[in-house]
Amino acid sequence: MQFGRVVQGAREGWEAPPAGIVAIGVSGSGKSTLGTCFATKLDCAFLEGDDFHDAASVAKMRAGTPLDDVDRWPWLDRLGAAIGTAARADGIVAASCSALKRVYRERLTEAAGVPLLFVLLDADRETLQRRLLARPGHYMPASLLDSQFAALERPGSDEPAATFASIFPPDDVCVAALAWARNQITARD
Repeated sequence: MQFGRVVQGAREGWEAPPAGIVAIGVSGSGKSTLGTCFATKLDCAFLEGDDFHDAASVAKMRAGTPLDDVDRWPWLDRLGAAIGTAARADGIVAASCSALKRVYRERLTEAAGVPLLFVLLDADRETLQRRLLARPGHYMPASLLDSQFAALERPGSDEPAATFASIFPPDDVCVAALAWARNQITARD
């Protein structure tokens, strides 16, 4: 088995094949915040899933229309390819992506070509509604929250995923999620 480089900080002594850790969940759950925290603690790149949407998809969401699978497949393929490239270059990468359905997580993993670990951020609808209303200018309107909850398929026990409540301080969630991820990665060796 070929290993990624040994790194400092949170990765000190953690020698593992290239991999990605992806913060997932509905809009407003804190995916970008958690992904940024992962990247800081792991000293690696962070890929913001929103940045990989094409202009037509952004316009569709901005207009209050949920994306369909035809919109999502190329987005997941672009993001997955970028995750794979970054992971192979640096050993690990952090990313954010809604990845609400199992088939989306599978597609993302296939496109990445490296093992991915998923961290679902969980919160109730009212908390997320409040967060969405407090972030003006974002293209994802609060009116699409119900469609996201309707699409959400919580990860199964057979998936490389864990769920954490997003009501706790982001740094606490980040530390706990990275401890889980480290156990998952080292268990694969």
